[in-house]
Amino acid sequence: MKRLLSLFLITFSFIANAQNLLIIPPALTGTSFNLNVQSGIQSFYTGINTPTYGINGPWMAPTIIVNKGDSITLNVINGLNVKTTMHWHGLHVAPENDGGPHQIIQPSTSWSPSFKIRNQAGTFWYHPHGAGQTDLQVSKGLAGFFIIHDADELALNIPQTYGVDDIPLVIQSKEFDILKQIAIAGKMDTALFVNGTLDPYYNAPAQVIRFRLLNGSSLRTYNFGLSNNQTFYQIATEGGIIDASLPLTRLRLSPGERAEILVNFTGMLGQTIYLKSFASELPNGIYGADTVGYGADTIHEYHDNFLNGADFDLLKITVVSPTAGAINSIPINLITYNPYNLANATNTRRIVMDTIRLLPADIPNRAEGPFGMNEKTFDMDSINEIVYLNTTEIWTLINKTLVAHPFHIHDVQFNIIEKSGLPPSASETGWKDVVLVMPGDSVKFLTKFDDFSNDTVPYMFHCHLLHHEDDGMMGSFVVIDSAWALNIQEITNTNDFSIYPNPTNNFWHINSITDKPITGYTLYSIGGEIIEKKQFKKSLSTFTIINTSLSEGQYILSIYQKENTQNFKLIKQ
Repeated sequence: MKRLLSLFLITFSFIANAQNLLIIPPALTGTSFNLNVQSGIQSFYTGINTPTYGINGPWMAPTIIVNKGDSITLNVINGLNVKTTMHWHGLHVAPENDGGPHQIIQPSTSWSPSFKIRNQAGTFWYHPHGAGQTDLQVSKGLAGFFIIHDADELALNIPQTYGVDDIPLVIQSKEFDILKQIAIAGKMDTALFVNGTLDPYYNAPAQVIRFRLLNGSSLRTYNFGLSNNQTFYQIATEGGIIDASLPLTRLRLSPGERAEILVNFTGMLGQTIYLKSFASELPNGIYGADTVGYGADTIHEYHDNFLNGADFDLLKITVVSPTAGAINSIPINLITYNPYNLANATNTRRIVMDTIRLLPADIPNRAEGPFGMNEKTFDMDSINEIVYLNTTEIWTLINKTLVAHPFHIHDVQFNIIEKSGLPPSASETGWKDVVLVMPGDSVKFLTKFDDFSNDTVPYMFHCHLLHHEDDGMMGSFVVIDSAWALNIQEITNTNDFSIYPNPTNNFWHINSITDKPITGYTLYSIGGEIIEKKQFKKSLSTFTIINTSLSEGQYILSIYQKENTQNFKLIKQ
């Protein structure tokens, strides 16, 4: 124990020296953006070159700044020698523009989604998402801010000048191997970066500063606070500004979560304060706390990491002279928060996070995994949930593991309505797209699926601990137009296919009687639940569905061809 304590003190001193001026990512504005994904080299440690990734540079990514209502195009050019993706985390966009694992960008190719900005003002981000490479590619530098402004936010008397009094801070812990090369985050993520700066310091003007906090780490949760225990004021959650400034001395953010805070440095000229993580105060079960799991169900070598359960510095802040036109007071009232109406909910869903047996003889570690959702791991060719357009739903998340999981859903923002039977904390009352679900706990949130539908291209929901995501702790859902959902039940067979026997007890045999090949199919229950989904590796003219395990009743079969989709009603006797 004394050896570990000594190691921590040495490292803490090293962190506190804060040798490097904080990098402020360059800002990109306008409506058309070229994002060149490239490799590079950085020297984080004297005399050692470390391979990195970056966007429009060798390391990290610029900040994209847009306005609500803008119609934008993002040209993502993959200059790497491996495939990548680019997800607009928190943005409300059509699934084909979302940048999930189904929108792969091969080396030397590009992807150019165009869409209208529909989110209200807030702090979002972009990063790779898929192909089992999310953790490594984010760790090597592919992460950037995506800031949205709107008229209501710009009318507030809060800091608005990017890089001067409006400062983005992406906090990341990274793991380096013995050769000082960035590794997939394991248990020794002991290198702490802010905006890609190792051991950073920042000169803050003696006025109100707006910090946009983003936990961009692969694993670690931070319990933010200031070394002088000064009160700061939260003004936004992931999805936008809240209704009133919330005074805090601690703010917990798990991977993927964001928050905006105001800190008043007025009258503090010459003082030095540290932005810290008070991880000693984190509840057990959160990655970064003193303990995760118990007995044999613990994270292997977890206690070898001296950051776990300890308080440590993230950013040295020295207060310097104020700027012209400085803001010196914290506004009380902000933007009215109008959550969804619980009475409008017409459907409920239940997502259970638990361990998965890859083989019958496996005994999974309930703190280390492997993990899945609703007894499944991610399958590119499967759809886990079907949602109808313009519906309001209650989702219940249940964590049966011994480690806390930050749950993220694409497409929508949500309102937390309950955590373990109680209302959410004040810091989680607002628009959210990530929520930390503690071991043994449950969370309920309310959300609405509007604007976008596509019955073949899915969105994702997943754990935002990146190696959990890469290992398959992820599911997919499609949003289907309710008009299609109603009409599909009236469809009868055409002359393009023969389907027999129908009704049947054992199987349906489907045969194309035209020259149009079949590329795949989805079998639905009459209520819209996906029973089976297949994408064929090569086009077929015939296939068979075995239905002996299905209950008696009616089913809907969607048959995919290159040119169209046709729907049929099937009956199991």
